[in-house]
Amino acid sequence: MQNLLDELTKALAADKRLVIDGKLAKNKIIELALALDESLIKLLLKNDAIKKHFFREVDGILVFDKIEFQKFVSNKQFLPDSYTAFKNKIGLTANGEYLTEAGEVVLVWPYKDCVLEGDQTKEDEKRKEIFWNRTLAPDEIDRLLSPKVLTNFKRYDKDGEHKVIELSINDNYIIKGNNLLALCSITKVYAGKVKLIYIDPPYNTGSDSFLYNDSFNHSTWLTFMKNRLEIAKELLAKDGAIFIQLDDNEVAYAKVMCDEIFGKENYCNQIALETNSAFGYKGTADNLFKQAGYILFYCKNKLYFKLKKVFTERNYDVAYRFIFEDISLPEAEWKWKDLGEDLAEKLGYKSKKGAIESLGEENFKAELANYAVKNADRVFRTASVTGGAFKKRLDTIKKSKRIKNGILRHPNDDMDYMFIGGERVLFYKERLVNIDGELVPGVVLTDLWTDVSIEGIAKEGGVQFERGKKPEELIRRLIELTTEEDDLVADFFCGSGTTLAVAHKMKRHYIGIEQLDYTETLPLERLKNVVNGDQSGISRLKEVNWQGGGYFVYCELKKANQEWFDHIKSAKSSEELQQLWRRMQGKAFINYEVELKAFNKAPQDFNELSLDDKKEFLIKVLDKNQLYVNYSEIDDKEYGISIEDKKLNAQFYELK
Repeated sequence: MQNLLDELTKALAADKRLVIDGKLAKNKIIELALALDESLIKLLLKNDAIKKHFFREVDGILVFDKIEFQKFVSNKQFLPDSYTAFKNKIGLTANGEYLTEAGEVVLVWPYKDCVLEGDQTKEDEKRKEIFWNRTLAPDEIDRLLSPKVLTNFKRYDKDGEHKVIELSINDNYIIKGNNLLALCSITKVYAGKVKLIYIDPPYNTGSDSFLYNDSFNHSTWLTFMKNRLEIAKELLAKDGAIFIQLDDNEVAYAKVMCDEIFGKENYCNQIALETNSAFGYKGTADNLFKQAGYILFYCKNKLYFKLKKVFTERNYDVAYRFIFEDISLPEAEWKWKDLGEDLAEKLGYKSKKGAIESLGEENFKAELANYAVKNADRVFRTASVTGGAFKKRLDTIKKSKRIKNGILRHPNDDMDYMFIGGERVLFYKERLVNIDGELVPGVVLTDLWTDVSIEGIAKEGGVQFERGKKPEELIRRLIELTTEEDDLVADFFCGSGTTLAVAHKMKRHYIGIEQLDYTETLPLERLKNVVNGDQSGISRLKEVNWQGGGYFVYCELKKANQEWFDHIKSAKSSEELQQLWRRMQGKAFINYEVELKAFNKAPQDFNELSLDDKKEFLIKVLDKNQLYVNYSEIDDKEYGISIEDKKLNAQFYELK
């Protein structure tokens, strides 16, 4: 056994990819082995002892036993660094097995952003934030996801910040805290009441600007999303809808998962939209420039869901090039002319050509487009009736084949049809729609959205973010498609607060959830600006005409062990962590599998760990079920919940 350990250690050290800071990286070795990395396989085959132990001959072909190899490398005798040895000495076990390897446990993410234990490498430490997750047995999960105590209530309106005296089901909320646990908490009150959910979660690209740990592997990312989407489904009203914005990195995987969660029959669309501008040098040698983003669109139940009709503006259609002089004249006296010639005459020119030469082609086109709209009841084009559905309708009219100029009434449609030269007349007014209070040429909305601009949105709402911010116009469209005034909108990755700001301006109620520290500097500040009359984004549109007003309530999940997590993450020295550990033993909720007596007998082992290993250990020994205070324990004196908070929590969880 020892000889094989030595041989394997020596062989692997020859691969520079597997050596980090002068030491073999166990996680990287396992990753490459499971991926059947060609270079690693060749390296292992060079050593007879390794070859004999990890390769099997099947019909004359050598087969690599990657499972056996993984078990061997995972063995605590292989590369027993100080942290591994220390952790094994403390012993987080259940029925003789280490919890991280026991088969009867399931993965949950008490942190909003996490990576699976074992997937983290030294390279991962270069990310701005690193989180650890923990495995919890099934009987522990119910306690983790129980409703939590809310605290630090504040009410904001045009007059500033106020003390919260009373809560209402129609209040607007920003909740700071773990979004999985916050979702579970609000479900007690809002299950079946949310009309629209929009989320812009981590894209799993490694480049998310909101400081999310945006570098999951596919399976972990999907589990992370699945936990939250299953609760989101409970929140949706029977006629509600959810929009999930992603890029191409995970959208295909997410589509399959959402088909399972919401039901394939409730899939509505995959919307494609422009999310990046291809200006400057942004491409790569081996890929097309990535400009498209995607929104998965599902409803709760298609039997009840109804999508509102929304139109988008389009350019003037040059096919509408004729104008009647007087539409009220009898058929025999109909007169019409070229629209461009008529406009030129109205502008004082002898011909269209003369007008174009004088005004310039682009200016004349703009004048022509405006003129067509103003005279839309007289501007027209003609269309053939020789085929298609319209021909079938005309076939029921005996005179249809002989008519040249005139008006016919269809007996089934109960409509008048005008014909010129045997072709049907189509008026431009039929192509006009009301958008933002103006009649403009429009077309019904499709699943390709190239008209929502991403330019100039950096300062929308009075808060600035480098990237990842969504245009208010995008959220407005989603709200228009699926809701009415006073409906409830939710966003549990609320980021800079775009969804909440637009919902407020459009007179919808809303709930936003965010965990990261910028909750108090981005969405909170943005909503303050909104109630004070923010004039950016959609505010100046005629149909919005935002002048300020309204209010919202801010609150937080009451921290328990989360306070210790925050202290551990921010610690700068080993001495600080040692002091934290001494305090934790008396005040924190320590995982019941940790034997404090065993640890305290050999404190020097802890002292010998690196700063990062100390942090990882302290994170692991905290009970993840006690990140926040359960509502069921609100009267426990140990938590020091105020009388005011108890009253407000009682009100919140009884809202109807």
